[in-house]
Amino acid sequence: MTRTRTVLALLVLGALTFGTGSPTWVTTTVATALEPEVAVAAAGTSAAPGVGAGALVLLAAGIACALTGRVARYVALVVAAAAGVLVVVSTLAVVADPTPAATAAASASSGVTDLTSPVVLTAWPWAAVATGVLAVVVAVWGTVAARGWAATSGRHERAGAPAAGGQAAPGTQPAAGAGTTEPDAGPENEPDGEIDPHDAWDALSRGDDPTGR
Repeated sequence: MTRTRTVLALLVLGALTFGTGSPTWVTTTVATALEPEVAVAAAGTSAAPGVGAGALVLLAAGIACALTGRVARYVALVVAAAAGVLVVVSTLAVVADPTPAATAAASASSGVTDLTSPVVLTAWPWAAVATGVLAVVVAVWGTVAARGWAATSGRHERAGAPAAGGQAAPGTQPAAGAGTTEPDAGPENEPDGEIDPHDAWDALSRGDDPTGR
């Protein structure tokens, strides 16, 4: 598994875990002084707080795998596996005994803790278990494959390498005549005594007489 696929899988599983924890997991009813039957529902993140925490950790682990180096990458994958285990354990605790979650939801919504009907579980807890198990599988698989992932690196140039343009290496002498500037030809060097306007202007700039007088 490549790093890109591992990162995407962790991010998708984190989002899916949030998705499975948002709907209703537990339903029941209670009786109040005003109504003989009041419906009570508990969402997954309320019934099993570990599901929401595990989803956040999976998202953070996916981002860490994309941005960090080798050591931190392994740490992120181990943490992602632990998050998957947390999701599974928290969900199975609700599946095994949903009454405490239903009682807490009834107390929060109506102030009554005496349930008047059996507690019913929806299918969403099993979806959360599936995402948790997949998160563990992806994290373990990524840990095994991470040794072959390319390290995050920037662009570097080899020290002492000749720059573009063929500059000589340090410590070498330039060839004779290379890199030197020829002196401007003076007006006295012009053939047939003619004065080049350019040379005359340069001579005037230096404060010389371009006619050579």
